[in-house]
Amino acid sequence: MLFYYFHSKHGLFSAVLGQGAAELERALTDLPVAGRDPLDRIRAALALQFDFFARHPDLVTLLTLAGRSDARPFAPAIKRLVVLLAEGQGRGHVRDDVDPHLAAAQSLVLMVAYLGLESLIATSAPPLGADEPALRERWKDAAVSLVLDGVAAH
Repeated sequence: MLFYYFHSKHGLFSAVLGQGAAELERALTDLPVAGRDPLDRIRAALALQFDFFARHPDLVTLLTLAGRSDARPFAPAIKRLVVLLAEGQGRGHVRDDVDPHLAAAQSLVLMVAYLGLESLIATSAPPLGADEPALRERWKDAAVSLVLDGVAAH
């Protein structure tokens, strides 16, 4: 029956990624937009993306297996960050030498890679593993700060 609808395993794989990307885009659409500082909006978008992927570990696993064309459905989520970064540049909050496309893609990789390797990271770094219950939240906060500190105009 699956082959009738998706024609192949790859078709099913692509459909699942597309569904996950659509759910992420809907969640990002609910973020408040007007009147907020660009860095605050970037912070909120990054935190929302991290929380979304943390709630969807199977999607994280699929993303780590995806090829270039398979990940195409996630372009709108990356583009949303690109737009926020570019807006921040226009308002003087984000450094002019930051490539918004590269920074947006790197932030997504940082989150997906951590969530995909979370148990390995906790096991291989005993000080982190000792705090494992809170490690995910600490990582999210640190990853968001790392991105913001890297792009912010000071």
